[in-house]
Amino acid sequence: MNGNATYRFADTAILSVTAVDAPIVVTSAEFDDQLAATYERLDLRPGMLEALAGITERRWWPEDVTFADAASMAGAKAIAEAGIDPTSVGLVIDTSVCRDHLEPSASVDVHEQLGLSSACLNFDLANACLGFMNGMQLAAMMIDSGQIEYALVVDGEGSRRPQQATIARLQQPGTTKEDIFDNFATLTLGSGGAAMVLGRASEHPAGHRFVGGVSRAATQHNRLCVGDLDHMTTDSRGLLEAGVTLAVDTWTEASKTFDWSDLDAYVIHQVSKVHTAAITTSLGIDPARTPVIFPERGNIGPASVPFTLAMNAAGFEAGQRIACMGIGSGLNAAVIEIAW
Repeated sequence: MNGNATYRFADTAILSVTAVDAPIVVTSAEFDDQLAATYERLDLRPGMLEALAGITERRWWPEDVTFADAASMAGAKAIAEAGIDPTSVGLVIDTSVCRDHLEPSASVDVHEQLGLSSACLNFDLANACLGFMNGMQLAAMMIDSGQIEYALVVDGEGSRRPQQATIARLQQPGTTKEDIFDNFATLTLGSGGAAMVLGRASEHPAGHRFVGGVSRAATQHNRLCVGDLDHMTTDSRGLLEAGVTLAVDTWTEASKTFDWSDLDAYVIHQVSKVHTAAITTSLGIDPARTPVIFPERGNIGPASVPFTLAMNAAGFEAGQRIACMGIGSGLNAAVIEIAW
């Protein structure tokens, strides 16, 4: 494989990874109640979100909390846990899918809220649910090259607006069964913030080494999931099948360079119980080593991998090998290895 499909890093470590929960719990049963009349008219049973996706609840932010606020809260927590001076951060990347406007970048809001230096490079990096892992890769490249000492990758996602708009649309008398299934994935989304500080491994021996990874694209599937903050349509079955195929291709490519057959943990993008079972079965990895957060958090987009990593970090031990596995609409996929 040519290009940048496989990469290794020499001197980058993860110093901290943090998760911030949105405070408002919204259950799938509440969604069922709001869609009860539509389900009855279409002869559909309530409970599909729990039965098919395994999602019992998700979180929402209060209306006065912006996506950049969520990213900044996670970023402040990550900087504090890393124990570094905020003014020493040389790069901040906001990888959020959700954004309140196209211009300026969300990163400038995060940069200002965290009081970062005027010498700190800041920009947004968007690649659907793979954005955070792309941000990690780019940050590690800049650290390894000696351009910066510390990097901060942040993400803030919120599902309130798309889910409220979707439910209102599905409550209309003209809604069909096809509309329900096209919008099903929107109702599985969640809200939360995540952040990570990366620095030089040689200066932080207690950090978690970013070993390297593999990426792969299958952009012929770029219309399977298309959306914005008000309307997202998803071919759930097509996305699952194409996503699993891409995951297998990426994993196969990785096996030429990395030995990931018996790692201590596999932190995968959190979508649903069907997706998790399909990935673990197809790749032959142990489900018991695959922590999940989707039952109570839903799909938090690009925040889901670092969020899951942060939620389970206390259970990891020094020396363990961990794979982080992401996939984003488009399709793009990546797997990275962390030596904890």
